[in-house]
Parts: sequence; C-alpha cells; structure tokens
Amino acid sequence: MEQFFKDPSIYTLVRGPLVWIAFIVFIGGTFYRIYKTIQLAKKEKIIYPYLSLKYTLRSFIHWLTPYGSISMRRHPWFTLITFVFHISVILTPIFLAGHIELWYESWKLNWWSLPQGLADAMTLIVIVSLILLLIRRLIQSDIKFLTGKGDYLAIALVALPFITGFLAHYELLIEYKTMLTIHMITGEIMLATIPFTRLSHMFFFWLTRAHTGSEFGAVRHSRDY
Repeated sequence: MEQFFKDPSIYTLVRGPLVWIAFIVFIGGTFYRIYKTIQLAKKEKIIYPYLSLKYTLRSFIHWLTPYGSISMRRHPWFTLITFVFHISVILTPIFLAGHIELWYESWKLNWWSLPQGLADAMTLIVIVSLILLLIRRLIQSDIKFLTGKGDYLAIALVALPFITGFLAHYELLIEYKTMLTIHMITGEIMLATIPFTRLSHMFFFWLTRAHTGSEFGAVRHSRDY
C-alpha cells in the first residue's frame, strides 16, 4: 500500500485533477443542495410568507455570538469547545503556509499565513475537539440517541485531513511523501462530500437560522435564542 502512494503518477493525479474534481463537486453539490431546498420551500409555501430580514439578522447575531443563546449559556464548556473548534477548522486550512504556497504555485495568489506554531496549535485543537465531541456522542444518552452513522462519518471526514497533515509536516509514522499524498486524498474526499453529508450544515446553518428566526419573530413574536 505504501508503494502505491509513493508512485509519482499517483501524487501528480492527487495534486492535479483530483483537486479540480473535488472543488467542482463541492461547488456544484453545494449549489444543487441549496437550489433544491429553496425549491422545496417554494413548493410547501411555509417559509416565504413570513421570511423577515430583521429577524433573520437577529438570529444570525445571537447564534454567532459566543454564549448569545440560552442553550449556549446552559452548556458553557461545550459552547467554548464548539466555537474554538469551528474557528480553527475554518481558518487553519485557509491560512496555512503550505496551502498558500500551493495556491501561489498554481494561480500566483498569495496572502498572510499563520505562524507555524499557531497553525500547529489550531490543528491540535481541531483533533482534540473532535475526540471530545466523539466521546460526548458515545456517553451522553440524549445525544447518543440522536447520533447516527452520518455523524460519526462527519467526524472522521474532518479528523483525517488534520491528522495526516500534522503527521506529514513533522514526518511522523511513515515517509513524508506518502503521508502527504494521503493527506491530500483525505482533504479532497472531505471537500467533495461536504454537500452530501452532515458537514453540509456549514451552509444550511444560514438557511435554518433564517427560517427559524423569521418564524419565531414574525409569527410567534418570541425569541429563537
């Protein structure tokens, strides 16, 4: 298996065409899922009549503010882990020096990068947070009851690129080029599957909050937070 990943043609394939395929599937799949959701909302006629920009923005602000909702304040440690995790999982891939170098090589695009020490710390935060979230799903009865295979798959899809990227950078366990190839493959799989797995909450969050915030504010005249 290691010889397979060492094959130069595999590395070229993973670094070139598969990157394009992953981005095309991600972008195309995202637009498709959002389009289908909007079409369903139009068909059911249960959202548009009371969709409100005012209550949508109010909902966004409170749910994006740490401890801005009642449920967040009731679970302070989980809220802290969730916010730190999401900040790290979004910013680390975008501002990682190695990733920026690849963008510059391909498109001559360049921007500020995280100091390596901070990038390492944020990578470890993502990994540790995922372990804690997994343990929570395994031992907390009400969460365990609601957890399905898709939830475990989402955790694995996010964890693997960060773990393999960290191991590749520090040349741990196996040879660098092999681990780097595995890292790129797992990253591309994660990117391509976002629209079709639990990870799609990254864009459905906004639609859900718009719907819920408008319903509670414009119809029930109460708060959704």
